[in-house]
Amino acid sequence: MFRKKTTSQEIKKRARKTLTFIVSKQKRSYVIDTSAIINRFLPYLMKKGISGKLFIPNAVMAELENLANKGKEEGFLGLEEIAKLHKITKNFKVYFYGLRPTEQQIKFAKSGEIDALIREIARKTHSTLVTSDLVQAKSAQAYNLPVIYLRPKEKRKEKGFLFLKFFRK
Repeated sequence: MFRKKTTSQEIKKRARKTLTFIVSKQKRSYVIDTSAIINRFLPYLMKKGISGKLFIPNAVMAELENLANKGKEEGFLGLEEIAKLHKITKNFKVYFYGLRPTEQQIKFAKSGEIDALIREIARKTHSTLVTSDLVQAKSAQAYNLPVIYLRPKEKRKEKGFLFLKFFRK
């Protein structure tokens, strides 16, 4: 018998089914992942009324600084989002926590080294990890860490954009 080949989209859809999307209003500790900051979920979390401690790993700051130094918009937006937190710390206290990644960890960032640092901070601080990275969320779940997965909006591809652009002139 032949098995139907499973697509990447089907695998991801199945993986999302066991993740929580619910943000509690109870006082808790949260560790914010780089992906949640870059995808602009901090304002969403504020609207949902999170309260307690908000840990921003120094590894996340290093990633954002690296992106900004490379001239990437995500880096500047992320740093801006964090800077805004200091003005609206009504329900929570912001803490910067953990070591900056080593050269070796940066070299193997694509292999999950930086994500492992972030999960370790969530474990040490008994916090809920907030991420919009599906692999990070599933890894945290595998380590039995509380996790909130916030699915990023999918970017739509402009169909026929070049065709329309040609006729606008």
